[in-house]
Amino acid sequence: MSLRHIQSMRRAFMKLAVIVLACASLAGASATLLLEEPYGNMGFFTATGHAAVYLSEVCAETPTVLRPCTAEETGVVISRYDAVGGYDWIAIPLIPYLYAVDRPEDIPLFADAKMVAFLRDGYRRRYLEAVAPDRKNGETPGGNWYQLVGSSYDRTIYGFEIATTAEQDKALIDKLNSSANESHFHLVSRNCADFAKDIINFYYPKTLHRSVIADAGMTTPKQMAKLLVKFNRRHPEIQYSRLVIAQVPGSMPRSSTVHGVVESFFKSKKYIVPSAVVSPIFAGCVFATYVGTGSGRFDPARDALVFNPTGKSEPPLGREDRRAYQHQLRNFLTGSYPVSSGQNVEKAWSKLQNKAKTDFDDQGRPILQMHIDGHIVRVGASAENVLIGGVPPQLVQQLIAARLQSELRSKSSRAISEDEMARDWKLLQQTMPVSDSPLTARSAQRSESVRGNHQ
Repeated sequence: MSLRHIQSMRRAFMKLAVIVLACASLAGASATLLLEEPYGNMGFFTATGHAAVYLSEVCAETPTVLRPCTAEETGVVISRYDAVGGYDWIAIPLIPYLYAVDRPEDIPLFADAKMVAFLRDGYRRRYLEAVAPDRKNGETPGGNWYQLVGSSYDRTIYGFEIATTAEQDKALIDKLNSSANESHFHLVSRNCADFAKDIINFYYPKTLHRSVIADAGMTTPKQMAKLLVKFNRRHPEIQYSRLVIAQVPGSMPRSSTVHGVVESFFKSKKYIVPSAVVSPIFAGCVFATYVGTGSGRFDPARDALVFNPTGKSEPPLGREDRRAYQHQLRNFLTGSYPVSSGQNVEKAWSKLQNKAKTDFDDQGRPILQMHIDGHIVRVGASAENVLIGGVPPQLVQQLIAARLQSELRSKSSRAISEDEMARDWKLLQQTMPVSDSPLTARSAQRSESVRGNHQ
């Protein structure tokens, strides 16, 4: 081999080494656009959902002052809401933003409105008094502060993660800390998606913009997500990934599919039907815009990994796996509720939990205080304390079965990983004596089958 060839190979190797090192340096920092599904039925504008940005290496000294993260911290979610202490943006650590608790092990297995309100207000009293202080009588204040903590109780969230650098993060910290953090919220021109757009564009200028046609000039979360996906296609050299964060199982109303403005109008019968009667031409224009912009074809869950609060993101539960778990759960419910094989264990447990009082155990994990046969029973509400002793196993079985039934719905199962499902199934098995369990043999066989498929 000639010296020239050797020098060429050396130069190529050095270029490759630079690229690898650059990628390695990027792996620790990222900005994730959060596309949050809508909840409630207030109109087609609210069907656009919410947008926020998660920064993996930016943390909060206070909810309104940013700093670089230390080694053990997991970053913050920065978002804009109206009527939150007069501030334009608020920064909340990732786990509290999603679950209103400090640690992943404290996330409840099954949440209802009373538990969510308890967890949110507890977090507010510990960390957000400066932003949302008590009323004069000491009661919980009104306003939109509650949307800053426990977002995953209300809705499923999709993440579009793109690599950043420490230098970019530092520049953003300096910019936001030195700027006036005063709210001038406007639904059409200065909303949550506008704020997310500005953050992403700070890292990658001119990447995101509003759509005059699809959204009537309004910045929407879905439009921002679509553009970030297109940006990734044009720049495959930049590290990128997609995530889905499941709505926590429970009796809270399930969130709905996120839409753009025109898409929301077109898919809402209470708007499009009267419009078609009054002005068929206008309705036809709406239809043409909807089809032409391709709004209905964008699937935020496509190719998305499932967010894991305690570790790496994982592939979602496969369709065949979901069917197998559904079949086993039906068998369990039939054996446990012989009067009605179609027993809705979610509804039954929701009624029990609604009568309970939420509290914390000695380690700060949520529990449910229930009155059973004249006695107060403390039922662990998280995966870490649900199997504590002294609790009637039927209660624990019902809680875990209710979670499984909620998880295995056709839509929500797209945001559940195989490992999380296996954990919950194991918890259910542990509530029953081995000799009496109708799950043991099938579950063991199922586990072997799943491991074989993944090898």
